[in-house]
Amino acid sequence: MNLVCLHGFTGTQSTWHELADLLPDVHVIVFDLFGHGSSQVEDSYTMDEQIDAIDRVLAGFDEFALLGYSMGGRTALSYAAKYPHKVTHLLLESASPGLKRASERAERRSKDEALACKIEAEGIEAFVDFWQDIPLFATQRDLPVEVQQIIREERLSQTEEGLALSLRSVGTGAQASQWHNLKNLPMPVTLITGALDQKFCAIAQDMAECIPKVKHIVVNGAGHAIHVENPAEFATIVKEQLKTNLGG
Repeated sequence: MNLVCLHGFTGTQSTWHELADLLPDVHVIVFDLFGHGSSQVEDSYTMDEQIDAIDRVLAGFDEFALLGYSMGGRTALSYAAKYPHKVTHLLLESASPGLKRASERAERRSKDEALACKIEAEGIEAFVDFWQDIPLFATQRDLPVEVQQIIREERLSQTEEGLALSLRSVGTGAQASQWHNLKNLPMPVTLITGALDQKFCAIAQDMAECIPKVKHIVVNGAGHAIHVENPAEFATIVKEQLKTNLGG
């Protein structure tokens, strides 16, 4: 079985190396999204251009399961909506379909622009110091020091230009809403959230009401990044869900 994994904001393909090790019977396919890691992009782009680039990378695969985390989840959902015949199972970890109203998107674009300017002005290290302390990642402060350091080093490996470009191009404010496409998803969809991440648990509950073939799994004791906070349980969930045909 092929499983394509899309990382979140400030992540890289290495985000998924532990998951790949825990799924020896699954062919895990990973790469860096635009603005991250070793990706090469200098000009602004759209979500549609990002998912078309992903489709070119995956041209050799007729079908695959698709997993996305946070920003990567928004990207995975956008891909599945455009190329539904290629996705056998969609797994979304702590992800959203974007913002419903134009006014919300405009407000978020303003915030993302301010953050992009902050990154460019202050540099990666100052940004990482700020980013790792936002409430969304509070639960990661309880992780072993060596795990926290791995996360920090991955974030520090980014460039100011790349992260700023990502925020401006495919940030939550820049992305078109996918809420209207949820009802049209033909494949089984698994939503995975951490019980301590109340915001994304609520988003997933709202999403589940719109998706025809859906299962929402809540992981106790975990926050936003379940694959980091409880990698063994996360791998077990992915493995079991890939075996399941939620459509019956």
